[in-house]
Amino acid sequence: MSKPIFLHQLVQEILKNNSDNLSELIIVLPNKRAKVFLLEEFKKLVSNNVFAPEIISIEEFIQDIAGIRSIDSVELLFEFYEVYLSLTKDNPDSFENFANWAKTLLQDFNEIDRYLLDPDKILKYLEDIKEIEHWAVDVDKRTDLIEKHLLFWKKLPDYYHSLYQHLVNKGIGYQGLIYREAVENLNHFSENNNGKQFVFAGFNALNQAEEKIIQHLLALDVAKIYWDIDETLLNDSFHDAGHFQRKFKSEWIYYKTHPYEWISNDFKAEKNIHVIATSKSIGQAKIAGSIIEKEAEKGNLQNVALVLGEESLLLPMLYSLPSNVDALNITMGFSSKNNPAQLLIAKLFKLHTNALTRNPSSYVMYYKDVLDVLTHPLIEPYVLANDLVSIINKNNYSFITHKKLEELYAKDNALFSLLFQKWEADSVTVLGNIAQILLKIKANLSYENEEEKITNAFVYSIFKVINKMISYFSEHQSINALKTLQAIYKQVIEVAEVSFEGEPLSGLQLMGVLESRVLDFETVIITSVNEGKFPAGKSTNSFIPYDVKLQYGLPTYKEKDAIYTYHFYHLLQRAKNVYLIYNSDSQGFDAGEKSRFITQLEIEKQPNHNLTFQYYNPDVPNIAHQPIVVPKTESVMTRLREIAEKGFSPSSLTTYIRNPIQFYFQRILRISETDEVEENIAVNTLGTIIHGTLEELYKPTIGRLLTSEDIKSCISKIDDEVLNQFKKVYKEGEIKKGRNLLAFEVAKRNVLNFLKTELEAIEKGDEIQIVSLETTYERVLTDACLPFPVLIKGNVDRIELRNGKIRIIDYKTGKVDKNNVVLKDWNGLTEDIKNDKIIQVLAYAFMYEEQVKGQEMEAGIVSFKNLKTGFLPFQFKQDTRGIAERSEAKDVVEIISSEIMENYLEQIVILLQEILNMEIPFEEKTN
Repeated sequence: MSKPIFLHQLVQEILKNNSDNLSELIIVLPNKRAKVFLLEEFKKLVSNNVFAPEIISIEEFIQDIAGIRSIDSVELLFEFYEVYLSLTKDNPDSFENFANWAKTLLQDFNEIDRYLLDPDKILKYLEDIKEIEHWAVDVDKRTDLIEKHLLFWKKLPDYYHSLYQHLVNKGIGYQGLIYREAVENLNHFSENNNGKQFVFAGFNALNQAEEKIIQHLLALDVAKIYWDIDETLLNDSFHDAGHFQRKFKSEWIYYKTHPYEWISNDFKAEKNIHVIATSKSIGQAKIAGSIIEKEAEKGNLQNVALVLGEESLLLPMLYSLPSNVDALNITMGFSSKNNPAQLLIAKLFKLHTNALTRNPSSYVMYYKDVLDVLTHPLIEPYVLANDLVSIINKNNYSFITHKKLEELYAKDNALFSLLFQKWEADSVTVLGNIAQILLKIKANLSYENEEEKITNAFVYSIFKVINKMISYFSEHQSINALKTLQAIYKQVIEVAEVSFEGEPLSGLQLMGVLESRVLDFETVIITSVNEGKFPAGKSTNSFIPYDVKLQYGLPTYKEKDAIYTYHFYHLLQRAKNVYLIYNSDSQGFDAGEKSRFITQLEIEKQPNHNLTFQYYNPDVPNIAHQPIVVPKTESVMTRLREIAEKGFSPSSLTTYIRNPIQFYFQRILRISETDEVEENIAVNTLGTIIHGTLEELYKPTIGRLLTSEDIKSCISKIDDEVLNQFKKVYKEGEIKKGRNLLAFEVAKRNVLNFLKTELEAIEKGDEIQIVSLETTYERVLTDACLPFPVLIKGNVDRIELRNGKIRIIDYKTGKVDKNNVVLKDWNGLTEDIKNDKIIQVLAYAFMYEEQVKGQEMEAGIVSFKNLKTGFLPFQFKQDTRGIAERSEAKDVVEIISSEIMENYLEQIVILLQEILNMEIPFEEKTN
């Protein structure tokens, strides 16, 4: 472990002055983290057995003086709501609305107390500002809204004093209240000190309360304070890093007679500072990972600190750490908002609140909400609901009742039962249910697996939040609506953080900016050194305007900047190798601008600082997408022979023409599309319904001449048969409202319009006899050019005998024009996907040709979106440009002759030769 220089020096000083009475000593540090490192330094420098001094953080110390327990922001919000209700008799805000403004107001109360200001003065100032803003509105003409707005500002002092007294009476408080009470209790505390000595170490910015407490103890000569500031930063009157300490040095009476300890001179020492620009957050994580890998190879990780300027970079950073990092200590706040366990709870809230809102009696759940829960990574491996997911998708369950869901799952699984248990009870019961879910998940996780260790930390952090909420809701029974519970959960999760366990004294130290206080490292890697992130920027969450803060000495964004500046330069102060990584992208969601700290290092460059700049850009290939090429192996050829024996369908041939890779995936690898719930009826589903309806309506008439009575009978059955087909094809999908109802009506209209054209033809004298409906036909294609015979097999929608001529019909629910079935040249037929309709109808003609028995045959399409054109037959129109129109008309051929079939088969053989040629790979078409 590297020697933390400041802490080492501190221990030496303490041992020199207090070696005989260490147990009487209380050392106060800015945070809890430094305690472990300070104790380690004591172990190194103390040779005999002694009682260690008490080491506490400044917040713990202030709490001891005040004798008041600190409460978190959520508990405080509940307490404030109680006070607010007692003061507001008419139309009080709901808890959700109250929380929106109360969080900001509490922040202002906190600042007023921390800086020991008179609340009445500042809050009255705010009231006066609001009065001035409305001075132009005559008092008699003010609306109720304006009056209510001004009344809110008038009542702020009442809110403050009532809340303050309420909390003090209960012995609890927020940070500012505790600080104010500590100052009030200071004399009593120092009188009952019992000979204790205090050491304050490593501080920078102090609020008024902290200043007063520390100065009081210094004046009584029961305390010492040791700063950690470099003379370069302290003596430069324009440098923000020394802003606070220049103020203390010049203003504190203590320094009129005592030296200012300690001023170091480490910043000017030799340093290698590498400024690295890269694209996006992930780029930063990857570069930091590669630097750490090199340090690990040197066996130098105990001297390395990785400081994340932005907490959201933690997860990408963990995945970017090299395998040679054998020990890791994470000490930083990580928001629970993106915690996997939190995301699961958010999905549960969505599922159950929607179910209750939709229909409380039947508890109907939306399928997407159900699937979101079932497929969550923390649930899927332990509920084993693949069969249920498949049933929901196959049967188009858009909405599922609680009872139906249990029937479909049909397994005894405690976790499943807890997930979908109805949330109809009170909030405490619902929270108890969530806590049980988290315990079940936690029991499934292993402590041996590193990844699951981190997941366990995520789950446990949310479990603690839920337990806190159970406690709050148990005490505050008046707040009980599920909507309110969800709103409070969202607010709680914003302030909740994940705690990680690690090795504090060995391995890589991964921390946030504030956790780096007091500690020194030889190599420092800092990420997100961008404006708005490091430093954080001007955003303030306050009702108090900037000029009022300035007037009364409250901290503004300038003081916040000074704090960040100190932390930044303290990280650099004793480091030898520094890596500053920032996002160089100036556009997009994750855009960034180089931090002013980097510019400052350039302008104020020290002679011994070796400052280098590097730019890492992602390697973007010249070709965005390389087409897939799959060679034909022996196993592929075996599969092709198998397909040839079972049958090539016309659609599989057109699939190959469209994209050989698509043919490879669908036919060779047999990869089918995943079943998904079809909320809105798709075009192909609508087509299936229309096909099925026509088949059922016409079935009784097969083999005899159609009459007008037959068609009228079919028309009368349309509604029932379309509904029947919807239920058969669309299964449990909703068809009585929305787009699906429109699709239902479209299907009926299409069938009706088709039957009307049939009726019209019969009434005009057409003789129609249906030969077959939705029948599968097949025929072997043998050719000397093919390596083996190929079976052509497919399903023909309708074959009829019309006026003595065989007609093969392919129904299309989409729009098809006459041009789509007209061919001018046989060459290149199978090279253009525009010919797909021709290839299909001629394939049907080829399959049926042997059964024609000398009759004339035509094949074509009926387009339901183009019914007015009627039957669209395949036509071969010889290209006769330059010949008179009269002679051109004679070149149009509709009857499928043996010559047409020979020309067609010649082209199909060329296509099959390509498909079955082992030397020609499957190559993706990119356009």
